[in-house]
Amino acid sequence: MIYEAGKIFSSKGYKSEQIQKGDYEECNFIGIDFSKYDLSDFKFSNCDFKDCDLSNAKIRQTAFRDVVFKNCKMMGLNFEDAHSFNISFRFEDCILDHSSFYQLDIRKTIFKNCSLKEADFTETNLSGAFFDDSNLANSVFDRTILDNANLKNAINYSIDPNKNQLKKTRFAKDNLAGLLDQLQIIID
Repeated sequence: MIYEAGKIFSSKGYKSEQIQKGDYEECNFIGIDFSKYDLSDFKFSNCDFKDCDLSNAKIRQTAFRDVVFKNCKMMGLNFEDAHSFNISFRFEDCILDHSSFYQLDIRKTIFKNCSLKEADFTETNLSGAFFDDSNLANSVFDRTILDNANLKNAINYSIDPNKNQLKKTRFAKDNLAGLLDQLQIIID
């Protein structure tokens, strides 16, 4: 395994297959197509991914520690396969449709202007998470901890208060219907 620190990997000089399994610290990945690539056992610490495609990549035991994803396409990622110790990331302007965060402890994670359609947050600890201008259409929240989470600007969520932990969770008045879906009532 290799070790890289402070290096910039750009689509102009690198293809995904040229990036070897290793430990990457404070590196930037710009415009790289990692879709369907096997990133298993890679370690990313304090790294930034910008304009990358990681859709359906394999991330078994991949370490994500203080990683920022900006304008990335990340459809169908199974984050529960990643190394869970100290897992932490931030997502801005990303497409995370059909991704799964099953049973992860990802407190204080920021999802800013993201598409999270049909994402799975079953048994996920999202305490203090911030969903800013994010679309949660058909996402699954089941036995999810959302204490102190902020969903004021989130849209299209459906969260059953009886099946999830919602202490001091913030919602906008206009989006409260997403808490009543299971009652099958009509709000005009």
